Amino acid sequence: METKQLGGKPIEIDEDGFIQDPGSWDEAVARDLALTESVAEMTDDHWKVVNYLRQYYLQYNMAPMIRKLCKETGFKLKEIYDLFPSGPAKGACKVAGLPKPTGCV
Repeated sequence: METKQLGGKPIEIDEDGFIQDPGSWDEAVARDLALTESVAEMTDDHWKVVNYLRQYYLQYNMAPMIRKLCKETGFKLKEIYDLFPSGPAKGACKVAGLPKPTGCV
């Protein structure tokens, strides 16, 4: 594990850049993580996806299926990729401070 400065505080991340303690996440951390995913600015659409992912994770202790993410946020899969170029699992979940989803390579 590596410790990296995110949101102005030291946070432990894995080899893929996912934070290890979802409780250490906040909006400043999300903005810094977004930069690692080629997202220069977090728009309202980015926050809509990130906040949905956080809410779902905190309720079910897992990331939602991509189909559910699209249905609940109203974004088509292509729009999610437009927002997070590395995709909903790798990019959006990382920015949302979730652990690396299973099946994510």
